[in-house]
Amino acid sequence: MGHHSRHAGADTQRMRTIALAVIVPTGLITLLALIWLWPPPSNVADQSGRAAQHQGVVTGVTKQPCPETPAGQEPLPGGATLDVNGCGTAQVKVSDGPDQGLDVVVTLPNGPGAPTVEDGDEVILVLTENPDGGQYDIVDHQRTKGLWLLGIAFTLAVVAFGRWRGFSALIGLVATFALLLLFVVPAILAGESPLLVAIVGASAIMLTVLYLTHGLTFSTSVAVLGTLASLLLTGLLAAASVAGMHLTGFADESSTFLATSHSVNLQGLLLAGIIIGSLGVLDDVTVTQAATVTELARANPEYGMRELYRAGTRVGRAHIASVINTIILAYAGSSLPLLILIAANNSSIGNVITTQVIAQEIVRSVVATLGLIAAVPITTALAAATARRTITS
Repeated sequence: MGHHSRHAGADTQRMRTIALAVIVPTGLITLLALIWLWPPPSNVADQSGRAAQHQGVVTGVTKQPCPETPAGQEPLPGGATLDVNGCGTAQVKVSDGPDQGLDVVVTLPNGPGAPTVEDGDEVILVLTENPDGGQYDIVDHQRTKGLWLLGIAFTLAVVAFGRWRGFSALIGLVATFALLLLFVVPAILAGESPLLVAIVGASAIMLTVLYLTHGLTFSTSVAVLGTLASLLLTGLLAAASVAGMHLTGFADESSTFLATSHSVNLQGLLLAGIIIGSLGVLDDVTVTQAATVTELARANPEYGMRELYRAGTRVGRAHIASVINTIILAYAGSSLPLLILIAANNSSIGNVITTQVIAQEIVRSVVATLGLIAAVPITTALAAATARRTITS
C-alpha cells in the first residue's frame, strides 16, 4: 500500500513538473496565438456571387432521342460516353427557398462527373439568373441522409467498442473539426500566414485531443512532449525540402484558383498541409510509445532506463514498419487519378517523379515518415527517463 502511494505521488509530481515546465507555457502561447489570429467574421471570403443552391426531388424523367455523333468525331475508349443520362428533361419539385413546392423542368445533366438522375432522387439544384428569368440545373445528389446514417453507425461502433474512451475520442474528433473549420480555414482565407496558422492549429488540436482522449496522465504528458518535438522537426524538414526543391504549391486548378481569387500563399499552404497531415500519425505513435514504456516500468520495476528504452524501441520499430506503408498508400490513393493520367501519357519514370505535382506528394510522404521515425526514439527516451525516476522515487 505504501509503495503504491509513493508511486502514485511520484507519478503525479512528475506529471506536474513536465506540465509546468513545457506544456503549460505551450498551451498559453497557443491560446494567445489563437486569439490573435482568429479571423473576424468580416474577413471570411464573400460567397454572395455564387449561384444559389436549392434542394429538390425528381418527380419524373422524360427521355428523348439524342442527335447522332458528328461526322469525324471519334468514340471514347471502351464505348464510354459523356451522356450519362441521355437526352431529355427531368421534372423536379423544389424543396426549399422562395420557390418551395414549385415544379420545374430541367435538362438532364451530362458530361464528366454529371450525376445520374432517376425518378425519386433527391438532388441539388443551382438557380442561375438570366434575362429570361431564373433557370434551374441539377448539379449533384443530396447526401445528407446517407451521411447522417453513416455518422450514427460510426458513433455507435466507436462507443460500443471503446466505451468511455471511445466517447472521449469522438469529442476530440469534434474539437479537431471545429478548429479546422472555424479557425484554420477561415484564418488562411483571411490572409494570415498558412504556416503560422497550421502551427497554432496543430498545437491546439494536439493539446486538446490528446488530453481529452487519454486523460491528464503521466504517459499523455510524455506523448505531448514527444509530439511537440517531432512536429517541430517535421516542420523544419518540410521547410527545407520545399525551399530546396523550389516547390511552389501550384498543383492543379483548385490551387491556382486559391492563389488568384483569394491571394493564398500556396507554398505556405503546402507546408501547412504537411504539418497538419503529419500530426494525425504522430500522436498515434507517441501515445503508443509513452503508454508502452510506462506499462513496462510498472510491470518490471527492476528495469533501468536502458532496458526500458530498448524494449520500447522494439515495439516502436514494429509500429513504424506498418505505419510507413499506411502513409505511402494513403498518399498514393489520393493521387491515383493523377498517376493513371501520367501513365496514360507514356511519360518516363524520371519525368514523372520530377514533376511538381508528384514531387510535392513525395515530399509529403518522406517528410511525414522522417518525423514519424524521429518520434519513436524521442518519445521512448523521454518516457524511459521519466518513468524510471517515477518508479525509483
